[in-house]
Amino acid sequence: MTYTIEGKTGAWEIVVGLEVHAQIISHSKLFSGASASYGGEPNTHVSLVDAGFPGMLPVLNQECVAQAIRTGLGLRARINLESRFDRKNYFYADLPTGYQISQFTHPIVGEGTVEIELGDGTVRHIGITRLHMEQDAGKSMHDQDPARSFIDLNRAGVALMEIVSEPDIRCPEEAGAYLRKLRQILRYLGTCDGNMEEGSMRADVNVSVRKAGEPFRTRCEIKNVNSIRYVMHSIEVEATRQIEVWEDGGEVDQETRLFDPSRNETRSLRSKEDAHDYRYFPDPDLLPLVVEQEWVDALERGLPELPDDKRDRFVKEYGIPRYDASVLVAEQAIADYYEEVAKGRDARLAANWVTGDLFGALNRTGRTITDSPISAAALGGMLDLVSDKTINGKIAKEVFEDMLETGDSAAAIVERKGLKQVTDTGAIDAAVADVMARNADKVEEYRGGKDRLFGFFVGQVMKAMAGKANPAMVNEALKKVL
Repeated sequence: MTYTIEGKTGAWEIVVGLEVHAQIISHSKLFSGASASYGGEPNTHVSLVDAGFPGMLPVLNQECVAQAIRTGLGLRARINLESRFDRKNYFYADLPTGYQISQFTHPIVGEGTVEIELGDGTVRHIGITRLHMEQDAGKSMHDQDPARSFIDLNRAGVALMEIVSEPDIRCPEEAGAYLRKLRQILRYLGTCDGNMEEGSMRADVNVSVRKAGEPFRTRCEIKNVNSIRYVMHSIEVEATRQIEVWEDGGEVDQETRLFDPSRNETRSLRSKEDAHDYRYFPDPDLLPLVVEQEWVDALERGLPELPDDKRDRFVKEYGIPRYDASVLVAEQAIADYYEEVAKGRDARLAANWVTGDLFGALNRTGRTITDSPISAAALGGMLDLVSDKTINGKIAKEVFEDMLETGDSAAAIVERKGLKQVTDTGAIDAAVADVMARNADKVEEYRGGKDRLFGFFVGQVMKAMAGKANPAMVNEALKKVL
């Protein structure tokens, strides 16, 4: 079903392309040895190159190149063995050189694709136009003094990957799914941490609208949106604004805009520059970047199993539903946890416990899988007690909560609380006989055709045995008597 927005003149289609800036994980910056770590006192992670001192020459960081290639391979994109750095000229107060070193006509990564899955199960493929490397600018701070602005150059020169999508996205949900999938791939690869709140991943959102079957109309760019929720919201707001402009007989101007979530609006920042406005030219201080195919092949061999491949393997190897597999591979740490729990055990039962009880407990306590109070080995140990019928499913819930609170092993808790499941047929038969005697009227009703009362008898026997009876044995004993 096509997503549209209704205007006064009928339905309009949204067209969206995203330019995602992802900070490359590396110890030092793209062209200098200064630290690329987040935070620190202002202007403490700055070299003479970053500060734009005359005569300082950039030296390319090989690890940043490797990270860009790994990302391109993870996006199933073409790796360009020859690429080039250009100077993109524009003035920012926090860009000391007056230009940004970027890649324009010859990026390191070409066309690729990202597979996304929507809430209704629809699978779509979003094209990648290119991935290029560039250096970040510094940060202007306007809230430190009533009359002056301050500049922090800690981020100046930090290596970025700009990942540009094709205009294939057609609704806010697709944009959100694309960003979540892209962030997932980057985290699996270890090339970007994807922390949008720290600015290490942010998006420029290009939005236009059109009637069905029309060519593309003028687009506007919403700059530096730093959360997936805001990206989705800004698309809706900007598309609605453009529709009103067109329907009122106006023309949408190509420009850069700012999204203000507090006012639920986008505002104009500046007219959108074209390539010639930036006066691109090859950086004279940097030779063309030439990489060997053998190096690219070696990097590819070292890639981890990517999310889609891991999801498909989980479905095939563990026999779990595709949806459960998608949840379990959302983060590498979750997938690793699940595999440790499932190894040699009932994989479906393991998936149910991880995605159900464990995730619920982590949400309640504000924890993540990496600081879970119950280790994968401990949860697996509890499932072993269920499998060998030491405890039943109901008791397992009680044991799980005790494990959360105390950190004790399941075996220790069962021993301490005396929770071992009763499998003594004599004890079960005695409890069944007692329940039958106390509920003679319901026994007659059951034998008269009220089959639904069977659950009542099971509940009464389990209650009489403090929940410790083996449910299968209780069912068997009741069937014999009834």
